[in-house]
Amino acid sequence: MNNQTERTLVLIKPDAVQRGLVGDIISRLESRGLKISGLKIIKIERTIAEQHYRIHQNRPFFPKLVDFITSSPVVAIVFQGRNAVEVTRNTMGQTNPSEATPGTIRGDFAIDIGRNLIHGSDSIKTAGEEILIFFTANELLDYEVSTDPWITEP
Repeated sequence: MNNQTERTLVLIKPDAVQRGLVGDIISRLESRGLKISGLKIIKIERTIAEQHYRIHQNRPFFPKLVDFITSSPVVAIVFQGRNAVEVTRNTMGQTNPSEATPGTIRGDFAIDIGRNLIHGSDSIKTAGEEILIFFTANELLDYEVSTDPWITEP
């Protein structure tokens, strides 16, 4: 387990935005002790979507994935905290919502893999790459909050 402060990218996908789940999703991640370093609502351009999902470019579902993520606004967020990647992924739940544990975002709010509400970076390396796709350095803040010592030990 990594005890270093990390940053991770979260995309609240079009289905979650359209369903009015943005606040619930952000609240769950903040409640875990993660803090927001960057936040914006955007309409992802096709070239950016193709770059973001390039790992899937040879898979049959790639065109549908790109069409979906570009279909409506998304909320792009950089969360920061100890073990941010792992904490975020555990809070999201399994990629396929039918396999996600109740209490996770996907386990509570989703039923279809094509409408699974949220994307989160799968590693520290990937997080660093993905954050650069959606944010510039001057759009990210590093700050202390008074609750930090109550969330993690020094």
